[in-house]
Amino acid sequence: MQLNNQTSNVFKKWQTAVTALACGLSMTACNRQAQTQSAPVPEVAAMTVARQRVELTTELPGRTSPYRIAEIRPQVNGLIQKRLFTEGSDVQAGQVLYQIDPAPFQAALDNALAALGRAEANLPALQLKANRYKEALADKAVAQQDLDDATAALKQATADIAYYQAMVETARINLGYTRVVSPISGRIGRSAVTDGAIATAYQPLALASIQQLDPIYVDVPQSTTELLRLQRRLEENRMKIDGTNANEVEIILEDGTKYLSKGTLQFRDVSVDPTTGSVILRMVFPNPKEVLLPGMFVRVVVKEGINEQGILIPQQAVSRDPKGNPLALIVDASSKVELRTLTIDRAIGDQWLVSSGLLPGDRVIAEGMQKVQPGILVKAVSFGDGQKPETKGNAAQAAPASN
Repeated sequence: MQLNNQTSNVFKKWQTAVTALACGLSMTACNRQAQTQSAPVPEVAAMTVARQRVELTTELPGRTSPYRIAEIRPQVNGLIQKRLFTEGSDVQAGQVLYQIDPAPFQAALDNALAALGRAEANLPALQLKANRYKEALADKAVAQQDLDDATAALKQATADIAYYQAMVETARINLGYTRVVSPISGRIGRSAVTDGAIATAYQPLALASIQQLDPIYVDVPQSTTELLRLQRRLEENRMKIDGTNANEVEIILEDGTKYLSKGTLQFRDVSVDPTTGSVILRMVFPNPKEVLLPGMFVRVVVKEGINEQGILIPQQAVSRDPKGNPLALIVDASSKVELRTLTIDRAIGDQWLVSSGLLPGDRVIAEGMQKVQPGILVKAVSFGDGQKPETKGNAAQAAPASN
């Protein structure tokens, strides 16, 4: 009888514990359900997509080169008597730079003049002799051979005069070459020779070099890939050329400052460099203060064209999947989050230029993306349109994307 009472007590205690545990679990579930039902809808900041006019530009590295360059070489052999310029100064076209000893060339000119005078002195007598023989031949006073000999001597004397005239001109030219003059105006560099050096005609080593720096060229390589992409956009009417200032270009100096004067695109080379797969674009810039020096590296901003239907969104609104594909979260008409895969053209300031994946009127989440996931309900507040009348886009900052 006592054993039955003990068993009954144990059963009652076990029944009480189970009941208490069930009530506790039920209360916990109820609390969780109440918390879930009372959880607030997450709030996000979204911007409404709209098309706008975007000016597309490409930033390319380039190097300056002189507008004109002349390497000064002597055209006659001789001793350099004097250098007549200051190294690093500006020289003018026709200015004498070096004086080569003119004495041998003056003597050669005098010798040629003397030979010319001797030939000219014989010409009148030979002319008279030929005329007399011609008259005498009519009277049978001389033989035909005598007239032929006199005529031949006259022609030879005339040819000798022409020869010595050419000798005089050559000697005069060589004498003029003893004054080495500048063929162009510009800045002259250091001299490779000093007074007393021996100069050789057309020697490999230039005596000095002159460079015209105003205006100045900027040569820029552009990859054929970029060139084909630009042509494809024009063919697909995704971009148009602004005819008013399509050839206008700007440069950014090595210290990051913008060069004040704008330049002009002169031409695009017609051949591709096989080692780099690029073509050369040549621009010309005014350089009155000679800020740009030959050989400087600069970044050139080249205008591609105008995208009249561009879509821009903040860079913070774009994330990437593990493969690097750009993604954006959209608030749909039912206020639920939707995931979109984008195709990005390039970065424009703090925005992305989107070529596909978005349509006008879409609401892109720009803030609060870490609190939401696709499919949940959200409350969208305005992020601000973030639009501008016209935006300039730089292809040098383009994200990896396919068009």
